[in-house]
Amino acid sequence: MAVLNARSVLVTGSNRGIGLELVKQLVGKSNRPEWIFATCRDPEGPRAQVLKDLAAKHQGVEIIPLDTSEPSSVKDAATRVIERLKGVGLTLLINNAGIARINLVMEAETPEDMSEVYKTNVIGPMMVSQAFLPLLRKASQESPQNGMSCSKAAIVNMSSEGGSITTVYMWHLAHVVNYRCSKAALNMLTRCQSLGFDKDEILCIALHPGFVQTDMGSSVGQAPLTLDESVQAILKTLSRLSEKDNGTFVNWEGNTLPW
Repeated sequence: MAVLNARSVLVTGSNRGIGLELVKQLVGKSNRPEWIFATCRDPEGPRAQVLKDLAAKHQGVEIIPLDTSEPSSVKDAATRVIERLKGVGLTLLINNAGIARINLVMEAETPEDMSEVYKTNVIGPMMVSQAFLPLLRKASQESPQNGMSCSKAAIVNMSSEGGSITTVYMWHLAHVVNYRCSKAALNMLTRCQSLGFDKDEILCIALHPGFVQTDMGSSVGQAPLTLDESVQAILKTLSRLSEKDNGTFVNWEGNTLPW
């Protein structure tokens, strides 16, 4: 049975929802990562209190300020992680932070909403991946493993089947065109990363977590998946991924989705 054995993990958008649950479940693993970098925009704000409580109880969980839409914030976060790792690479980067502007019908879309969502959901993961690329390369070079895996060096971009041009998932519930377009673009970014970082043996994946009971999910309908169910399955899927999956689009259970 495959096991996720990442020495260090960084999760963006860790103060709530899927990001927070990822940190909770990673810290509870018997072979938990040595370093878990939990990032969010405002670590001192009230919305980060649960994360702060979690970090206070578990050594090795470090909260780092990171606004993925601000280049200076991304650069500062990378500098802090480099300092903490002290010459060791970063094994797994999970670009989880994302937003949506819930416009239920297409006529309600605005240029401002489209621009803001694209900046966070596409440009953000691009900048974060670029900033941490040297650490991911280092992890890959240092690893004794052959091939690719999330236990060696990987970028996981949290996408959505809502960005699938083939299925246009859940159109009947909400059009949210800004979100759909951003996730379709994130999928292309993932494909480009998989080609660009292939020689470095850095695994790059776009992952749909399911229709999950989060603030965002519940805003468009009754979500069937709990956070616990989604993240348990996600971590199992990450443990099984290899070079054959590089540049693909999968769901929480590891099933391939159509672009």
